[in-house]
Amino acid sequence: MKSCIRALWLAMSVCLSLLATRASAAEQIVVGHAIDLSGPNGSIGRDYVAGITTYFDSINVKGGINGRKIVYTVRDDRGVAAESARLASSLIQQDRANYLLGAIGPESTQAILAAPAFADSRHVLFAPLTDAFAAPRGRVIFWRPSMERECQFILAYFDKLGLKKVGIVLQDTAQNQKTYQMVAEEVRKRGMTLAGTARVSANIEADAKQLSASGAKVVLMIADTIGASQFLKAFRKHDASTFVAGTSLINLATLSEIAGARATEWTVFSQVVPNPGSTASRLQSEHIDMMKKFRDEPVSAITLEGFAVAKTLVKAIQMEAGGRGALQTMAASRTPIDIGGMTIMSSDRKSTMSEFVDIALFKRDGRLMY
Repeated sequence: MKSCIRALWLAMSVCLSLLATRASAAEQIVVGHAIDLSGPNGSIGRDYVAGITTYFDSINVKGGINGRKIVYTVRDDRGVAAESARLASSLIQQDRANYLLGAIGPESTQAILAAPAFADSRHVLFAPLTDAFAAPRGRVIFWRPSMERECQFILAYFDKLGLKKVGIVLQDTAQNQKTYQMVAEEVRKRGMTLAGTARVSANIEADAKQLSASGAKVVLMIADTIGASQFLKAFRKHDASTFVAGTSLINLATLSEIAGARATEWTVFSQVVPNPGSTASRLQSEHIDMMKKFRDEPVSAITLEGFAVAKTLVKAIQMEAGGRGALQTMAASRTPIDIGGMTIMSSDRKSTMSEFVDIALFKRDGRLMY
């Protein structure tokens, strides 16, 4: 009889424990994130996570979303695509993530989308730090503008300054080739001149020298951080003062390290968020205030982007009343979302939520001047 009572008590304890666990899980919103924290783009990843964490912290101290706290679970993929897929799968299967944020770069993003655990789930990958690309319908939402949009903004900026002769640096990938064709057409439409093209290859030194003699007044780099760094280092040996422009996902710390601080003079980079050091909008002010409150580190364009992405996700969850389908609902919606002086929108007509682009001068001390 005692053994029966003990067995019954044990069974009841297990049931109560399971119920408590499920109740606890129901009171949480788990956001999973596999991203580079220690690899080639670790500094970008750490800033992105800092901005996201800061906004989630600001929501949790107020009681969460409808009483549910956000649990932000981050895994370091070290910039390895296979690790991105493995960790994202674990976040889905073991951590039971309600939402999944994206990695850095197209390779890691595509690896996550192709992972069976993701493909078999109802997840939508949100806000990877990569250029927008054709993906399975409804399975990824790109928050940031496309590289094409960034390049168009850069060309418009220098066109207004009267700098009409453009050089292009091209690192050959399928996506970059597409961007190159768009840039060449944009140069033609604006009445600008394509002075020459340098390719990121074993002949980068010779190509950089040739481009420096082409008469280009501005050089636009369609390349990743390493490719851009190699070109800039070679180009500055022959030309110290021509403007060289790049896009927002070039890792500026790595660029300075490889090319050298002097080589970064007269370089400008498109930015997909407003000046993170300004309080011109509510979003910018909130970001500065919350970073001071919750983080002991400086603000950056990437911390602001992470902050804005987290705010967008929270608004989506609030709009959908907290279900797993919040991102699906947002993706199908054509309703503009105000996140504090910055308006974003998801629709079938475009592949990205935000169209905001600005430009900033990269200074030798490592800071950006807007």
